[in-house]
Amino acid sequence: MTARAADRARYDRATAHLDAPLAIVDLDAFDANAADLVRRAAGKPVRVASKSVRCRALLERVLARDGFHGIMSFTLAESLWLARSGFDDVLLAYPSADRAGFAELAADPKLAGAVTVMVDDPAHLDLINAARDGGREVVRVCLELDTSLKLLGGRIRVGARRSPLRSPAQLAELARSVARRPGFRLVGIMAYEGHVAGVGDAVAGRPLRSRAIRLMQAAARRELAERRGAVVRAVRAVVPGLEFVNGGGTGSVQHTAAEDAVTEIAAGSGLYVPRLFDNYTSFTGRPAALFAQPVVRRPGVGVVTVLGGGYPASGAAGPDRLPVPYLPEGLAYDPQEGPGEVQTPLLGSPADDLLIGDKVWFRHAKAGELCERFDALHLIEGGTVTATVPTYRGEGHTFL
Repeated sequence: MTARAADRARYDRATAHLDAPLAIVDLDAFDANAADLVRRAAGKPVRVASKSVRCRALLERVLARDGFHGIMSFTLAESLWLARSGFDDVLLAYPSADRAGFAELAADPKLAGAVTVMVDDPAHLDLINAARDGGREVVRVCLELDTSLKLLGGRIRVGARRSPLRSPAQLAELARSVARRPGFRLVGIMAYEGHVAGVGDAVAGRPLRSRAIRLMQAAARRELAERRGAVVRAVRAVVPGLEFVNGGGTGSVQHTAAEDAVTEIAAGSGLYVPRLFDNYTSFTGRPAALFAQPVVRRPGVGVVTVLGGGYPASGAAGPDRLPVPYLPEGLAYDPQEGPGEVQTPLLGSPADDLLIGDKVWFRHAKAGELCERFDALHLIEGGTVTATVPTYRGEGHTFL
């Protein structure tokens, strides 16, 4: 029996009493992935990206481990909810225009002490001030650095379009703007190198593309390490008491951790290891989060149909954003239909061994987005479901 076949038998046995659709997290794999992130971070704390987890119970579990500290959130409403729930170090990774949220933040000492907001433009500071509604608490602020690699004098850009702040002078100027304004305190710098951390460098069947990605990423790491170091020096000249410099992502943990200027690493997807992380040479994780759909039809030889399953991930549309049928091995989508909202035909010889009501296990393309489809995660240890915990959705929250 292959390792994957053994996992299938274990998952089927553990969830035999549960009807699909359902989602699971294999805690043995989850914990092993957490340990690997800490190992690769080489002594620097890992801040957990909540966007990639979206389950309070699992955030609590990973933050109880040595080597993890703090949350990187994705909306202000989520940040405030987490802070009210007892998480005391929440870094909002994206700018917000949530005026009601800023009013709440500025009026509550507990929230203001726990949440740090992201800015990359003086207009963000103006918006926060206008939203205070009498709140006088000091708002903790982090600046975001543009990490993209620019080639040929800027004519070619590689990387996400995030912050407009790129040079040490630009970040130092905004740092001075924060420092001059009452009611704000600059505490950190963030830089997410998604073109390194979030792009696989070993694309199956495409050796030339994979080599080009590795060359690009090596150049990007060198350029960013030099520029990030200069940015941190420039900002520390304005704000010597800077608390943290955050960088990285699951795919670049060990490279970012090696930079002296970086004090903490961000990671989250590496806990679940969705399918987009199958194409990396820098690490190998264990798939920990899966969902199961029930077989509801047997249209013919070599074909079964499962209920639903059309759960595409965000990003540029393409086959790499689709879930993949994972267990049993050997199933594939019908190229004429793909995964559907209500039904999904699957082709392959393993279909002939599946009966009505059997489970087919899938892996989502990206990590936490799976939790937007399910209100609970069944936690498996060994061959048993040991707990069932709510996702954000299960607690009544869909923040985006």
